[in-house]
Amino acid sequence: MNRKSLSRLFIAFFFFFLVEGCIYSSVQSPLDTDFDKTTMGTKIGESHFQSLLWLVAWGDAGSKAAADNGGITTIHHADVHVKTVLFGLYSRVTTVVYGD
Repeated sequence: MNRKSLSRLFIAFFFFFLVEGCIYSSVQSPLDTDFDKTTMGTKIGESHFQSLLWLVAWGDAGSKAAADNGGITTIHHADVHVKTVLFGLYSRVTTVVYGD
């Protein structure tokens, strides 16, 4: 492999590393830091908010809205799920709560 080909390969690899997850990304993570005594509960509630074109956003992704949607009075654990499309052109954030 000559020097020019190696240089092009390096630039292509670097470019794909930079834009990783920019076309579509779906990530879920916990909102809790104490996992020692985490119980999930018997009910699940979700709430969402969405944004479009970086200009408008609507919805309520709060934990209270998620608990209300699931009929939960005591929250034991919570997760957040974030989906983005085309550098955030469209985004959706979902809060998931577990409890009783």
